[in-house]
Amino acid sequence: MKKNAILVINCGSSSLKFSLINPECGEIIISGIAERLSSPSACITTKYQGDKGQQPLSPPYAHKAAISELVGILSKHQLVEQVCAIGHRVVHGGEDYSQPTLITDDVKQTIVKLSKLAPLHNPANLIGIEACQKVFSQLPQMAIFDTAFHQTMPDTAYIYGIPYSMYQKHSIRKYGFHGTSHYFVATQAAKMLNRPLSDCNIITAHLGNGCSVTAVSQGKSVDSSMGFTPLEGVMMGSRSGSIDPGIIFHLIDQLGYSADEVNKLLNKESGLLGVSGLSNDCRTLEQAMLEEKHPQAKLALDVFSYQIAKSIASLSASLNQLDGIVFTGGIGENSSYVREQVTSYLSLLNIKIDTEKNASTRFGQSGNIGQENSRPCWVIPTNEEWVIAQQSYQLLNKE
Repeated sequence: MKKNAILVINCGSSSLKFSLINPECGEIIISGIAERLSSPSACITTKYQGDKGQQPLSPPYAHKAAISELVGILSKHQLVEQVCAIGHRVVHGGEDYSQPTLITDDVKQTIVKLSKLAPLHNPANLIGIEACQKVFSQLPQMAIFDTAFHQTMPDTAYIYGIPYSMYQKHSIRKYGFHGTSHYFVATQAAKMLNRPLSDCNIITAHLGNGCSVTAVSQGKSVDSSMGFTPLEGVMMGSRSGSIDPGIIFHLIDQLGYSADEVNKLLNKESGLLGVSGLSNDCRTLEQAMLEEKHPQAKLALDVFSYQIAKSIASLSASLNQLDGIVFTGGIGENSSYVREQVTSYLSLLNIKIDTEKNASTRFGQSGNIGQENSRPCWVIPTNEEWVIAQQSYQLLNKE
């Protein structure tokens, strides 16, 4: 049996997603998720050859238990022998990492150091790494950083208008996120143009519960809407996106909010959820808008769409030409309403969509939904796991 599959791990604070992938063709051999970790209801769900299965986790219900259970599942299907390396999604690589990286003790220490920039994500990513190292001790482990693709941004894009010493001493700058997704869909758009990525200028919109827009010039990220944290940029599922910073002082000084309450308000209670007062789920809001004529649901979707369009338009300033735009992510791939609303504001960029193509391009379908004389407007399902598998395999073969 050929040992050439990559086990991709995406570890959160209470979940662990995994996929065993053939890096050469993107075939998913087995996938699944361990959820509600650290609670008695922890379970692991798998999908293999079209069949789904679920089983509870044994105490202590933690990430290591999930990895151990995963090994048992792989062994049951005689898949362990196919695994040649493990690729880990790590959210924040700071300025330290712009490429896939073999995980060593020094790399783990740097991930710990960078946890101050991603306190909700990097510690969880490290838990997954260490759990895998204990169980798969003989296999090389690779880190693929979410911020790496954006390390090509020029200083004019990533420096904030605050004292430069804040960047020098405290690394406060724009980093950008969703880099793996933006890279993948940009490469797919280049294939549709039948040109190398290095010859393409594209704006990519990753729209899900978290949202970001990126300008890709000659294959490199030159600006992105998310910043120092994933809170900056367009309005999202429950995040406010960019707001007047003075609002924060008003909340604290005039309305008596604590710093923790402001943090919760902007990250957990805002965005589509906050404006609609109903849900952070685009599908729920579209249903409420269409079936119940819910005014705030429509308002939330319209504010959301306008902000995305404004971000696309503003990021075009970083390009000397524009070959097309891409919609991806759960909303970008499936919401014909949001795509229609966003593009309605972009006529100055010659972005005009075909109504029928837009309505039919959903649920895993890809293609150009632009009108004949419009710039291309692609819908491309993202596949971050395949990128992690590819880049891990490429790094393995370099070592």
